Amino acid sequence: MINVLIVGSGGREHAFTWKASQSDLVDKIFVAPGNAGTALEPKAENIEIRSSDIEGLVSFSKKENIGLVIVGPEDPLANGITDAFTEAGIDCFGPESLGAQLEGSKAFAKSFMKKHNIPTASYESFTDADQAKNYIQENDLPLVIKADGLAAGKGVLIAEDHETANKTIDQFIGEEKFGDASKKIIIEDFLVGQELSYIVMVDGTEYLPLATSQDHKTIGEGDVGLNTGGMGAYSPVPFVNDELDTVIREKVIEPTIRGLSEDGIMFRGFLYAGLMIDSNYNPKVLEYNCRFGDPETQPIMLRLKSDLIDMIQTCFNGGISNYDIDWDQKSAMGVVISSHGYPESYETGKEIIGLDTLSDRTDVKVFHSGTCSENDIILSNGGRVLCVTALGDDLNQSNENAYRAVDQIDWDGKYFRKDIGFRVMK
Repeated sequence: MINVLIVGSGGREHAFTWKASQSDLVDKIFVAPGNAGTALEPKAENIEIRSSDIEGLVSFSKKENIGLVIVGPEDPLANGITDAFTEAGIDCFGPESLGAQLEGSKAFAKSFMKKHNIPTASYESFTDADQAKNYIQENDLPLVIKADGLAAGKGVLIAEDHETANKTIDQFIGEEKFGDASKKIIIEDFLVGQELSYIVMVDGTEYLPLATSQDHKTIGEGDVGLNTGGMGAYSPVPFVNDELDTVIREKVIEPTIRGLSEDGIMFRGFLYAGLMIDSNYNPKVLEYNCRFGDPETQPIMLRLKSDLIDMIQTCFNGGISNYDIDWDQKSAMGVVISSHGYPESYETGKEIIGLDTLSDRTDVKVFHSGTCSENDIILSNGGRVLCVTALGDDLNQSNENAYRAVDQIDWDGKYFRKDIGFRVMK
């Protein structure tokens, strides 16, 4: 039996906590800092240490005899949390800072893909606004403008006209909209097709593919408007057959893992390839994440029947590529409910009602993202507040179950997309 520390405060971390609490290998779970949902799970306790306080987390882990650390968000990974835990002799599931550059720097990821012949969109990188604007003038629109560094999923814009492109370049480079993260930008070709989240567990040169999922990034229905951290996701993705799965492994996953090894980077953790699948079923990498996606974690964890902690421990002990993983054959869909105004300005501190009406459901799980609890009242405490996740025999049924559950929850300023899954449900 081990004590587990889960780092982060979002829906992904609540899903990990919920899943870890079911493991017979776990004695106690600490979540730093967690949310109102993680605090309600069996074996779990929130601790008031921020995910950015690496020194504080290491010190706490030594004191509480933590045997395994699972890192949810990207910032601590890029800032070397795994390096610090490894030095302290504590197993931490997530890549060291060198490997986390795959997500931490778009320019690093792009040059890595170019070097190792991994399919991706053509691109150029810029630190000078005028040079970037000239590039836009010389190339066909639409083009995609990305902040080089971490911007919580919001540092991406599809520029369909020159005015928007120039304004975005000024905001990113000139006004440093995302601070240091947007001092450098990537401008790349716009890819057309279906997006796919392909996540694997990696232990050096071994890997285990997890269930496929599709995320909905933009705030507006029909995939329009500003980019967010993700407004909903479902799993599995119906257009992924054995043939496409093999192509993704051979063209993307295996060259990535091989490339990391060749470059002297030991990678242990979740590796997420955000892919665009074109009409001929060719994959191209849109981005890498070095952790599980949010909200993809929620429907995937709802379908996972195997023991998450046993799987992660196998990544430290060897043999993950041969792990006999067990999935619920049902479809799962997660619908994110956010605060009105997200991903820009929004209000928090609103009382959430109706959660108790869903607490006994076995086919529905409400994962908390931006919530807190005051005097046993659950309040909104972020942009993305809840991810209402439901199982169903197929995508239509999981969609129906999820939206029916969404209707039972309310607060002042509740917002959600009504079309999660629309690209494959037409």
